[in-house]
Amino acid sequence: MASSPALSKVGGGGSVASESGSEERSPLAKKQNGHDTTIRSHSSGSGERFEYSGWVYHLGVNKIGREYCHFRFLSIRGKYLEMYKRDPHENPGIKPIRRGVIGHTLMVEELGRRKVNHGDVYALKFYNRLDEEKKGEIACATAGDARKWMEAFDHAKQVVEYELSRGASVRNKLSMEDEIDLEGHRPRVRHYAHGLKKLIRIGQGPEMLVRKASGLSGSGVETYYDADGGDAVEAHEWRCVRTVNGVRLFEDAGSSTNGKGILVKAVGVVDASADTVFEIVLNPDRHRRYEWDTLTGDLELVDSINGHYDVVYGTFDPRYLTWWQSKRDFVFSRQWFRGQDGTYTILQFPSTHKNRPPRSGYERTKINPSTWEMSDLSTSSSANSARCLVTQTLEINPKGWFKWRNKHCPKFEKTVPYALLSQVSGLKEYIGANPALASVFSTTIVHSKSSDLSGSNSEFEDTEGADEFYDATDDSSSDDDDNDNDSKIEVNKDMKTKLRNISWAISGLSAKRASAQESSVLETHVPPINLDSDEFHGTMRRAKDEHDKNCWSSPDGSGFMIRGKTYLKDSMKVKGGEPLLKLVAVDWFKVENCASKVALHPKSLVQSAAGKKLPFIFVINLEVPARPNYSLVLYYAADRPVNKSSLLGKFIDGTDMYRDSRFKLIPSIIEGYWMVKRAVGTKACILGKAVTCNYLRQDNFLEIDVDIGSSSVARGVISLVLGYVTSIVVDLAIVIEAKEEAELPEFILGTVRLNRVQVDTAVDLD
Repeated sequence: MASSPALSKVGGGGSVASESGSEERSPLAKKQNGHDTTIRSHSSGSGERFEYSGWVYHLGVNKIGREYCHFRFLSIRGKYLEMYKRDPHENPGIKPIRRGVIGHTLMVEELGRRKVNHGDVYALKFYNRLDEEKKGEIACATAGDARKWMEAFDHAKQVVEYELSRGASVRNKLSMEDEIDLEGHRPRVRHYAHGLKKLIRIGQGPEMLVRKASGLSGSGVETYYDADGGDAVEAHEWRCVRTVNGVRLFEDAGSSTNGKGILVKAVGVVDASADTVFEIVLNPDRHRRYEWDTLTGDLELVDSINGHYDVVYGTFDPRYLTWWQSKRDFVFSRQWFRGQDGTYTILQFPSTHKNRPPRSGYERTKINPSTWEMSDLSTSSSANSARCLVTQTLEINPKGWFKWRNKHCPKFEKTVPYALLSQVSGLKEYIGANPALASVFSTTIVHSKSSDLSGSNSEFEDTEGADEFYDATDDSSSDDDDNDNDSKIEVNKDMKTKLRNISWAISGLSAKRASAQESSVLETHVPPINLDSDEFHGTMRRAKDEHDKNCWSSPDGSGFMIRGKTYLKDSMKVKGGEPLLKLVAVDWFKVENCASKVALHPKSLVQSAAGKKLPFIFVINLEVPARPNYSLVLYYAADRPVNKSSLLGKFIDGTDMYRDSRFKLIPSIIEGYWMVKRAVGTKACILGKAVTCNYLRQDNFLEIDVDIGSSSVARGVISLVLGYVTSIVVDLAIVIEAKEEAELPEFILGTVRLNRVQVDTAVDLD
């Protein structure tokens, strides 16, 4: 069983504290190939399997309560994990110290940046959503490595989903493995990954971890993905007004006419990955910032609230802004997170802190609220470098801006807002002059001449159970005697690959099992019932008009972008249509602890006489962490029974894993503070991958309990939203994600618009 997560300091030279309390020398294998991503493959008639491997920190507490932080080599093969003290590919025959199963109930959460000695690492927490006592932590050298490990765990869970879809024998085998007693004696563990085809190497080896522990910043990794716009229609009308040093400057045409502050942004293409740019922007090291940042070069970390939030203090020399007569200092907070599409967002607010009161000889100034966004650009297979789009947005006083824009008044160029907008130009030139920062390495494909990577069929079909993943990262001693056999390989450096999601073979199985799928989601042979709004009531009232407050309405789906019929071929999205289900009521409850299974409560619409007559009710319970906690419960009704062979029917009666991979929420802030808009964004989110979702299927309803508090990132965003909730109008759309051609085009399942909610009007749920 993995120990409780904790952190220890890593000493110089890579020496770390072992669980027994002695000092252990870290394995510093020298990497000569310069590649951070390696792929090995061999031909096989079976389904495609992946192996991810790389060096990480393993964080925990040993049996005597001492914290440890070890260098460990992890390898994820199919749905199995192995942990080594040295790289098995460079040390043939080495035994893994732990092995285990990555179960379908595994949840992986980004904990953000964490200090290890004088360097920063990026921590990941994993836990069983059915038993949170089963947990552990690893940490990576860079944000890019953490992202790739997140993808690795997700792929492993998809392997489980695929194997579960193959039939009862595999299902029984997986169930047996999941039921292993983690606290008991671990049985003999066999080789797992028969049929392995690809190995993806994550990170740059233990040298990078040592450099990070010594306070030296790392570099990102190259990534490929299809970048598209937001999934909600953009509310701003951006207009390019100037190009400075290859960076475009925009203004929001809508905000320029409201007489208040105006939104402006600088947009530039940087020759590095979003991972790399994110690390550079967040790094307070003055020697590096002096090379690109003319305003906030002198930064000092004041307080680290959590892995996604900190407070920094800085000073500015008045010589660069001629009319300043005294030195200036400032304090601002930074909150950051990474979206499921790989886009990084950093929110910067002017702030105060008790440890940095006004300083003698300095005049305290406020830095304009601003945001950074870094998103990778799609890279062709022949490209040899990563590129990303960097956007910095801020709100400024329109007076000086208009004079500079219209009359080229030079005074604006001596202001704080202009210095902030110039940071994108500085980044672009800094990275261009230091190409090593980009850490761009080509992906190498290695072809295997044999398929004996991990043992035989008989070993794979061994009836002995395997430990679960949580046990696999318990760094205690192991008695395993299994050996790994490396195969002969040939390297072809000219070939590259674009990694794609491995929900691959599931679609093929679905096509074999169903000769035809009915196009209608609801049963067409059953006459629809009348959904009279007056029959359904919740604790939050329906809106009278668009200016009403503390109420809800249900807009059409034209404000959201969903996958079109040809999405799998051209990635084209289309505007949504009318929602399939009708929103009939909304409850706003106040609870002491997070409330689940709300549909079974007597106050729920589901338990009312009108609710029991409905053919089907889709209940979404958004559990909002606060003091006290809240539950926003949405009730969507169907006027006819759901077609069981449709995508919605499969979702309703599917497994939790299937639901986790399909349940999609699209947010859009229609009115409200622009910083809240940037924080929430407009990208669709697969909720089951971001937070813990629990499902209750009974009678004529399906309830989804969305635990927003299960993710530190989600908690941070919802905390920001609650601070402005009385002045914002937010739209949400519910979609079941289509992954197969037969399921396209997608449809809007339901929508809701929440108008300026008054938090204190929540009703107690007894």
